[in-house]
Amino acid sequence: MSKPRVMVLRAAGTNCDRETVEAFRLAGARAERVHVMQVVAGERKLSEVDILVAPGGFSYGDDIAAGKVFAVELECRLGDALREFVAAGKLILGICNGFQVLIKTGLLPGPEFGPAGEAATLTWNFSGRFEDRWVHLSAPSDVCVFTRGLESLELPVAHAEGRFVTASDSVRAKMHSQGQVALRYSRPDGREPAYPDDPNGSADHIAGICDPTGRILGMMPHPERFVSRYQHPRWTRQPANGQEGDGLALFRNAVEYVAG
Repeated sequence: MSKPRVMVLRAAGTNCDRETVEAFRLAGARAERVHVMQVVAGERKLSEVDILVAPGGFSYGDDIAAGKVFAVELECRLGDALREFVAAGKLILGICNGFQVLIKTGLLPGPEFGPAGEAATLTWNFSGRFEDRWVHLSAPSDVCVFTRGLESLELPVAHAEGRFVTASDSVRAKMHSQGQVALRYSRPDGREPAYPDDPNGSADHIAGICDPTGRILGMMPHPERFVSRYQHPRWTRQPANGQEGDGLALFRNAVEYVAG
């Protein structure tokens, strides 16, 4: 059986594409970096792959708003191809800036919530500054393909516009009821998180959401930056739980889902 194929879509300003390719490689997939203009020009096609990734970074300098220019480019130039990709039941992952892109294309939280940006968005951190730190997360969804079987994990964040907000409490209630809240900021002791445990002040401490099918995930933390235990800042001072970092499990879940 051939390995699942992954396209990590890069553009000016993305800077986590190489790490994301390596994470999928370690998880057993065949992954490569592809510039968005190669797809626009028809040199590469989304239909060639099983998993599409919008990686982290600062696409197009985050002009206007984080991820906005990249999102407009995808919608205007590749909108039909993206919709066909989703309709085919394939997987999409957006990490940090990629999450911002998925929100601004309307792929998240999903078409049933209305046009892009109408029901939810990612805005400036409550702290008013760029947050670069490690956070604890819970994974409450039993719908999301990427987080299935996970209960808690620790990953790094690095963002200025990561505060997830919704247009109303009813939007969040619907997302919770449909299992779309894939990741939440938490504390190891189980108590309610506050800053800096929740680094941005997101509503309901939401760190990542999926669409109702569970096949499209957007998340602010960076799983590609913790695929080996040696990437953790305390790796010499805490007991080893194998050689893998917590983030690798998300990539493996995606690869195993595609492989069937």
